[in-house]
Amino acid sequence: MSYTTFLWSLFCSAFVSSTLLPGGSEALVVYGMTEYSDKLFSLVLTATIGNTLGAIVTYGIGRLIPNKKQDERSLGLFKKWGPITLLFSWVPIVGDGFCLAAGWLRVNFCLSVVLILIGKAARYWVLAAVTLGILG
Repeated sequence: MSYTTFLWSLFCSAFVSSTLLPGGSEALVVYGMTEYSDKLFSLVLTATIGNTLGAIVTYGIGRLIPNKKQDERSLGLFKKWGPITLLFSWVPIVGDGFCLAAGWLRVNFCLSVVLILIGKAARYWVLAAVTLGILG
């Protein structure tokens, strides 16, 4: 598989895994780091952009469906801690709920995007550091 094809696969996997659809991009990121370790920045950037865009779609769904039933854990945590919970939008199961809740509760779009982007990027950089033996 060419590197360009791999990046598109990684982008799609990261995008889908950040929507309400099931999926996970971590395995592809780790594989990419072992096969293309000299291209770490583009791997992390691709995964971060795909995952962030998927979260923005989930946020948009929350805005479009204002009466959408929320997962009580996500909504409760979001109401307690506010937009800062979007830094944890990468957490499996509840993370997508945070993005949906942010849209549903009409949290400022720009603030939401920035917090989601920071959380997603931090997650992939930590994954990269762990994979390459920098941490642990």
